Amino acid sequence: MDNQTNTLINAARTGDLEQLKTLLQDNPDLNGQDEKGYSPLIIAAYNNKYEAVKLLVDAGADVNAQDFGGNTALMGVSFKGYPDIAELLINNGADLNLQHGNGGTALMFAAMFGRNELVRLLLSYGADKTILDSRGLSVFDLAAQQGNEAGIALLEQEDLSGQTN
Repeated sequence: MDNQTNTLINAARTGDLEQLKTLLQDNPDLNGQDEKGYSPLIIAAYNNKYEAVKLLVDAGADVNAQDFGGNTALMGVSFKGYPDIAELLINNGADLNLQHGNGGTALMFAAMFGRNELVRLLLSYGADKTILDSRGLSVFDLAAQQGNEAGIALLEQEDLSGQTN
């Protein structure tokens, strides 16, 4: 990883907006990755740095960039429980149904970790409840494994188109 990418990722991690703005003046590779494949956007999102995420998205960072495990910024915030960042990413083109290396989706992460506000949000934007992971498990199966009864109830509700799944 080059020094510019390293500096950009560190500024994203801490949410240092002044440093990010300065670095962005040099037109850096916004999708550069560290040794785990994390981009500045993924790092900022995972660390709940809303303004840094917004700045990077507005500068053209790829909202669907994946780390070496196939995880996206949306998956990270769905796991961590940051609905404001999730909505920002979705409104800027984040793919709700991308699957990581084991077939998991943002909705699966939210349901597994009891992030039910995110379950509701992802469903309201049309996340697919029928996707299966690499083991053949659905979001319902994963929520049930974790005892997330409230998440299961949300998943069983009618979707915005009026159809139940």
